[in-house]
Amino acid sequence: MTEATTTATPGRMKLRTTLFALTLAIGACKKEAPKTEPEKTPPTPVAVADAGTVDAGPTDAEKVAKKIADDQAAAEKEKARWTPELEASALALRDKSFKDSKEALTAILASDHRKPGAKDRDGARHPLETLVFFGVKPTSTLIELGAGGGWYTEILAPLLGAKGKLIVAGPDANGPADKMQTAYGKSLDLFLAKSKLFEKVERVTITQPLKLGEDGKADFVIAMREMHNWQRRGEFDAYLAAVHAALKDGGTFGIEEHRAKPGTKGEDTAESGYLAEDWVIAKVEAAGFKLAEKSEINANPKDTKDYPKGVWTLPPNFREGDKDKEKYAAIGESDRMTLKFTKVAKAAAPAPAKP
Repeated sequence: MTEATTTATPGRMKLRTTLFALTLAIGACKKEAPKTEPEKTPPTPVAVADAGTVDAGPTDAEKVAKKIADDQAAAEKEKARWTPELEASALALRDKSFKDSKEALTAILASDHRKPGAKDRDGARHPLETLVFFGVKPTSTLIELGAGGGWYTEILAPLLGAKGKLIVAGPDANGPADKMQTAYGKSLDLFLAKSKLFEKVERVTITQPLKLGEDGKADFVIAMREMHNWQRRGEFDAYLAAVHAALKDGGTFGIEEHRAKPGTKGEDTAESGYLAEDWVIAKVEAAGFKLAEKSEINANPKDTKDYPKGVWTLPPNFREGDKDKEKYAAIGESDRMTLKFTKVAKAAAPAPAKP
């Protein structure tokens, strides 16, 4: 090679230097240029309830409407079970004569008119022993408070249908659309409408002020696992007054109730579904009754009464779902007091002192 091809001239060197400087400057400008942020998607608005809570869920009215719809579907299914043969068998059972309550109840408890699954609870609820303990007879006039799903109603209706009288007191089926009591009232009406077995049952609507039918006509009033609800609603004393008014003098008030630990107060335990026996006795006797007898028919010493969801943690509700279900199933249904009270005349108000 010649020297001309291997050695750069001063002019060429200057040009290369200038181009190199320009390249560096352009690169620096690119690095210093502000970056363009991608456009952000606006956040999706969150629905907020009137009370300021996020995703408040169904309203009370919607919950009530759902229960009414569910109960209607269940009632239609149950009514379809009542074939003409089952209807005839149930009416014959109602009209049959028995030598005593025990014989009548034995036949009724074995009858197929009872809802599927109802008999499975006889071992925990002891209906024969409980009603015999209260002294109920086929000729009795009896008021059932809080019929619920009709578990006791379908036993009492054939027992009292021929010679006695059954009065079922329940909530107003035409009450406010956002009150669950309205759904319970409709459910009770659906239950009573499914068969002629219940055509002689008198339905009393519980309204304010509380009244359970004609005063002084009932031989018995029974409240089966109901009293904690009275306390929760602040109506305990009002119910006792209504029961006292409905009973004949010497009439019987029969109670079965989830039993709290002794010495506790209903004000503190009712939300868990339990009431202390001594507390109940004191309250009932103060309302014009006298304790006649108590029984351990429905006792369960396995019940520790201290569950996350109260008494509803235990069977048959299993409010905790599958969590510890085997443990709660082994405990069984709640420990219950079974009490029999007699109505006594209330003490007359003292005469005003003479001046």
